[in-house]
Amino acid sequence: MADFVHNTNGDFMNREIDLKNYHIRTDLIEESLANYELDENIKREEENYDDINVFRVEILKEVEALNKKCGKYITISFDDVTDSENFDKVYHVFQREFKNLFSSVAKENSKILVVGLGNGNSTPDSLGVRTSDNIVVTRHIFEIDQVSVSEGFRNVASISPGVMGNTGIEALDIIRGVLKEIEVDLVIVIDSLAASSINRLNKTIQITTAGISPGSGIGNYRREISKDTLGVEVLAIGVPTVVDAVTIVGDTISFLEKKISYNKKNSNKPSSKLRVSTMDNYLDSDTSSLTSSEKEELLGMMGTLNEEEIKSLIFEVLTPIGYNLMVTPKEVDFVTEKLSKLLSKGINNSIHDLEKEI
Repeated sequence: MADFVHNTNGDFMNREIDLKNYHIRTDLIEESLANYELDENIKREEENYDDINVFRVEILKEVEALNKKCGKYITISFDDVTDSENFDKVYHVFQREFKNLFSSVAKENSKILVVGLGNGNSTPDSLGVRTSDNIVVTRHIFEIDQVSVSEGFRNVASISPGVMGNTGIEALDIIRGVLKEIEVDLVIVIDSLAASSINRLNKTIQITTAGISPGSGIGNYRREISKDTLGVEVLAIGVPTVVDAVTIVGDTISFLEKKISYNKKNSNKPSSKLRVSTMDNYLDSDTSSLTSSEKEELLGMMGTLNEEEIKSLIFEVLTPIGYNLMVTPKEVDFVTEKLSKLLSKGINNSIHDLEKEI
């Protein structure tokens, strides 16, 4: 990314925009890698199960430009979980991927602590809390009479430490306090994430062995929860539930270019004359059919900037006046409920072997 954008049209345009001030707000490894040239420090592979994409990455050596820790990352991308058929399809993929990663860090007798991060009173931030509420906990039974525990069940405890604004205590410190009192071999952390694309909202699950930094995607930087800070293995699961206003405006400009490009390519096709405009699926269209002069005519000075530079400019406009809001879809209540049930079911069946392997 260039450090500055130079503009020459008018007083406002004649100033330099410092792109170093803008940091893409994303917790997702796939988005972080979008503009990074892969090297020997990063392994990646991709698979598709029907319309569900699985993107696996292993970072062998920390790369400063990525700002991501070493570890394995799995990104599951899908279109929908709100109906039973799609729910089941996504669940099966998640359970398979999570169980494989879980098996690589857990032993048969591992004692597990599930931590639901976030604020249960704020729907976009309640995913972790709702998921932990549905975890099958067994530690108390093991403490009373281990012999009475059915075969296949592991020793599992679960907590929701809340957010620092309510408790005054960092989640990391609460988890450390619990680990001092009870024996734990593995911590599973669930949290809501931030994305840098509208398309990712409630449509992506990320699983990683690298831990998590609560609130980093929305600028509330808290101490990371990882093996380095806890001393035990950590698996982190997250779903992006929010994007910032910069992302929404930037993506809208990108969608506008795609729509104009799509219309330009298809306006003379006979089939397009019989098609309702609202049925046009133009998001997969590139903008290569638009010339530089057409982009500039459409968007003025912004038509000469690339996507990152446009978002940097919008960031400069919205942030000083406090309008770079974090936004979530209106159906977030319903979708969060579905996703929390999907995650808890997958975690329960992977930890306790409650159903046959799929």
